[in-house]
Amino acid sequence: MIGSMFSGTLSTSKDLQGNYFIDRDGEMFRYILNFLRTSHLDLPNDFQELDLLSREADFYQIQPLLEALQKIKSPVTKIKKNVMLNIIHDSQFLNVGSGSIKVVNIRAFSTSCALLKLLNSKFYYGDKVFAGSNLENLKFISLEWFESNTSGMQSWKSLHVSPSHQQIKNLEMFVQQVIKIAVDGGFLLHSIPSVLSNPVILNFTLY
Repeated sequence: MIGSMFSGTLSTSKDLQGNYFIDRDGEMFRYILNFLRTSHLDLPNDFQELDLLSREADFYQIQPLLEALQKIKSPVTKIKKNVMLNIIHDSQFLNVGSGSIKVVNIRAFSTSCALLKLLNSKFYYGDKVFAGSNLENLKFISLEWFESNTSGMQSWKSLHVSPSHQQIKNLEMFVQQVIKIAVDGGFLLHSIPSVLSNPVILNFTLY
């Protein structure tokens, strides 16, 4: 991930002074940087943030560090739970005036109600927050949005994500946001899915 950021593969942000800005936990990066320097995981004896450091290591995709963290976690107090999320998607074109717009429909199923609740709380239409009818027994979430910037159609099925309030433009962007929400929420992603498949399958571990 770090190599991609600084090789031009991924876009990076800079502040007014020209410093690179990475929107992650700066305090945890100290341990990540030391590990990259020495290949040894050096933590204080009273270190209490293994889960947070694991999420940071997963974001930077540093597999040796993830393995080192896993070895020092107590199997008695840390119980892993495998989680699967399936995103079934399709699209259709609707005639509007003299043109047409593409509408994307998705239905996301998961083995974790907690993950669905988390996703359900982040996506919304325009100014109206999206919410399921029965959050206690949530089995799936269903969303649709349009991939058109037609003038006058901005308020119709424009899907956004909080807290950035970005508008979801396409399926790939939606899947990227789902991954970000899940990882930030404590779910460890095992592999990068293909958005060309149907369903899109994401495998996580919840600690």
